[in-house]
Amino acid sequence: MNLRNVLLLVSLLPLSAASLPGCAEPAPPTQATAETPATPGELPRIVVHKSPTCGCCNGWIAHLRESGFEVDARDEDDMRPVKARAGVPAGKHSCHTAFVAGYFIEGHVPAEDIKRLLAQRPGAKGLAVPGMPLGSPGMEMPDGRTQPYAVELVHRDGSTAVFARH
Repeated sequence: MNLRNVLLLVSLLPLSAASLPGCAEPAPPTQATAETPATPGELPRIVVHKSPTCGCCNGWIAHLRESGFEVDARDEDDMRPVKARAGVPAGKHSCHTAFVAGYFIEGHVPAEDIKRLLAQRPGAKGLAVPGMPLGSPGMEMPDGRTQPYAVELVHRDGSTAVFARH
């Protein structure tokens, strides 16, 4: 197992904010992670925090851009504080965390689900696709293999409900 795989596995471990030095409770995204407001008819900018060596994160960013989003990608050496600040529940982590219009987007969420979230504007923290399901945006396989997965809506209390199935 190479260092990149080890780092990826560590980043996917369940994490609570209490386990981070100086973090008692997750806070909402700071201005540094907030998106630029969009004019009517435009999609808002998505700010993506990712590992500098993650290829699937770059694939997901390309998917977002192809779907009409402007993306600001930010390399992070340690994703744990980003996930804690966003309030991503333990067990719902993936390899990248994004912020758009006051919501977090965790993992390989399809752009169409993000657009639906932005159109519906539910009172929630965000969307999550835990892990790295084969065939999800950025995780396409050369042989076309896929695995079913759910996009989860993360409520303000941290509970989740299925938002979409793919």
